[in-house]
Amino acid sequence: MKKIIVIIITITFLAGCVTNPKPKKVDVDMKNPDGDSIGTISLEEQADGVMLKIDLEGLPPGNHAIHFHDKGSCKIPDFLSAGEHFNPDDKKHGLLNPEGPHAGDLPNLVVKEDGTVKVDIVAPQVTLTKEKTSLLTKEGTSLVIHENPDDGMSQPAGESGARIACGEISGEKKPGQESAQDDTGSEE
Repeated sequence: MKKIIVIIITITFLAGCVTNPKPKKVDVDMKNPDGDSIGTISLEEQADGVMLKIDLEGLPPGNHAIHFHDKGSCKIPDFLSAGEHFNPDDKKHGLLNPEGPHAGDLPNLVVKEDGTVKVDIVAPQVTLTKEKTSLLTKEGTSLVIHENPDDGMSQPAGESGARIACGEISGEKKPGQESAQDDTGSEE
């Protein structure tokens, strides 16, 4: 009788783990072109997409584009190693584009006069689970902030200008695989 009860409890526990998985969370350390940290963007899986909890400082005041990019690499100073916008569904760029958006397209950030931005944004086109639109790819992905706002239509990146901040989102890296930068921020 005790064996049956233990088996039932074990099955119930395991079933609960399968049907109610713990929500995934990822913290992204954002860096400026000098390799200095400007804060963190926390990503959390939700029913309607991925919530970005943005808490940054040291940015130029004004409106700035922010996008998920398709490579998990943020080599300073230009962050071109982050690749293009994350676009697993091969759509056109722009939240206003009827043939879009890219999964990586996000609303513009509004940075205060003191260089800070603290805001929550939901990214409905992406996930942190193992699906086609997962940000946790083998190569990883990244978050990039641009010098200008995204116009929501222009190809391929909304006339958003240079990349002024970047943070790597770890992918399915093999044990022992290291980032493109060491602890001092210098490139390898």
